[in-house]
Amino acid sequence: MKLNELKHAKLKGWVEDAVALMTPDSVEICDGSKAEYDRMIKTMVDAGLGVALNPDKRPGCYWFCSDPSDVARAESRTFIASRKKEDAGPTNNWTDPDELKATMKGQYKGCMKGRTMYVIPFSMGPVGSDIAKIGVEITDSPYVVFNMHIMTRVGVKVLDVLGKDGFFVPCLHSIAKPLGPGEKDTVWPCEPDVSKKFISHFPDSTGDFKYEIWSYGSGYGGNALLGKKCLALRIASVLARDEGWLAEHMLILKLTNPQGNVKYVAGALPSACGKTNLAMLIPTLPGWKVETIGDDIAWMKFGKDGHLYAINPEAGFFGVAPGTSDHSNKSAMDSIKKNTIFTNTGLTEDGDIWWEQIGYPAPGKTITTWKGEKVPSPKTDKAVAGQEIAHPNSRFTVPASQCHVIAKEWEDPKGVPISAFLFGGRRATTIPLVNQSKSWVHGVFMGSITGSEITAAALDIKAGTVRRDPFAMLPFCGYHMGDYFAHWLKLGKKAQDEGNGDKLPKIFFVNWFRKDKDGKFMWPGYGENSRVLAWMFDRCDNKDNCLETPIGFLPKPGSIEAPAGTSAETLAELTKVDIDGWKKEIADIKDKHYSQFGDKLPKELYDLLDVLEKELHA
Repeated sequence: MKLNELKHAKLKGWVEDAVALMTPDSVEICDGSKAEYDRMIKTMVDAGLGVALNPDKRPGCYWFCSDPSDVARAESRTFIASRKKEDAGPTNNWTDPDELKATMKGQYKGCMKGRTMYVIPFSMGPVGSDIAKIGVEITDSPYVVFNMHIMTRVGVKVLDVLGKDGFFVPCLHSIAKPLGPGEKDTVWPCEPDVSKKFISHFPDSTGDFKYEIWSYGSGYGGNALLGKKCLALRIASVLARDEGWLAEHMLILKLTNPQGNVKYVAGALPSACGKTNLAMLIPTLPGWKVETIGDDIAWMKFGKDGHLYAINPEAGFFGVAPGTSDHSNKSAMDSIKKNTIFTNTGLTEDGDIWWEQIGYPAPGKTITTWKGEKVPSPKTDKAVAGQEIAHPNSRFTVPASQCHVIAKEWEDPKGVPISAFLFGGRRATTIPLVNQSKSWVHGVFMGSITGSEITAAALDIKAGTVRRDPFAMLPFCGYHMGDYFAHWLKLGKKAQDEGNGDKLPKIFFVNWFRKDKDGKFMWPGYGENSRVLAWMFDRCDNKDNCLETPIGFLPKPGSIEAPAGTSAETLAELTKVDIDGWKKEIADIKDKHYSQFGDKLPKELYDLLDVLEKELHA
């Protein structure tokens, strides 16, 4: 399709303005076809910017390596440029939107010289779904085009739904490397100076578009695939607030019990807490089944029947490679056997990929690292600090349809009805294996205090320090988190006022990571987590299998069957209230967490914190 064939006048005008600003040599409207996908990859492989993997081992798979300056989300260069600084809140980087646009327009000027501008119409969610939204990304990166093919629904079918005047979110992106006559690309073209990279969100622009995303200088992950965190969470969270729905950093799983009854669970877990593993869990409990709807993001709207329906707005998985193995996530390992893009992993002598904790030593005498260096193959799959073969944030991009545990409903345009929300964190002490909120407000409280302990090795912070990550949305909420908590409370109250309070999802908190006095994990995790899901399943049906405590409903003794190797005494310790620990928890929440939100923190949450404190001291 040619630019002059676009039927949507506002879209056509926006693209024409971008062409005038960025001066590409040519413009291509992406059609979403397999031929286009193959051509984009061939463009990069032929230019020496990627490697086709051994077709006998990984058919349809390719390996790419990024510049060392461009390996992860650039959080310090990610901005929420709202009109009012207070609307961005204390957890976001704010800058004046007019000043930021002026700066970025200066950078965008001529940035695509010598390149093709690709215009990618994409749908977040099944095309035509009432819950889905349309975005259009302009980019000069073929890598972005074929990854967006995997992660979203791209092409003419999206333009057909958009019509002549439909709503879309404009997304500008450039790798910031214009080419002179005869100049060839480096292995990973980008802006190597981090201070010149921008991932900018405009949640309330006053120009032609209210919601906008502008990205410059990075070609990696969510910095460049603008349907991912930028639209699906930062902008969508604002859209959800404005329109009365939820855009959340949540997995969605389908849980079936031995009697064939089904419930859908949405779960928010911070980084390194096993979110993808939970979404693809293989239960150890006989007769139970877990299937995947989504592993990262959930968009949810109330249906006419009063239930909350969720879709996975993505079409693929963008998974962290290191640590993924047959033991930790066999479903993911099976999914990436074909038609997968690998970025910043190791490359073996026989044309396969490898990373730390993949479950086996690297084959052959040498291996190519993510930096393109040939080194001796490791004899184990453990990383040597500073000498990793794969970058710790190396990724695979794979179609969700290749996951053998994908649920048949995963692309249902009306979504699936959510029975339970699950929050969690990595906590060595205090937080029990599982507890259930006493009410919707109490559940919002539980989500608002979500946090994980970090290690000094990871972030140069005292080991055991709790990093709060409310609702696992800390880096992804597009507005003030105090207002975000209020939005959750508002939706719950509206459902209750309309007589649908009993249809709201039950809310739970889990912690797979408690440790004993010797520093060993008390719960085996992985497939054994199905035992906790089974307890939650029964609680959704109001089964009398719990005890009321100050912190919520905890499992009755015997209501969770202990896994092999876990004693009844250990399970009892995992499911009791640590009164002294919770007193310290409350003090930390008051002094270091809630205090930052000022008068934006809903009074209901402060009141509940006071009630909890009094009950613990009773």
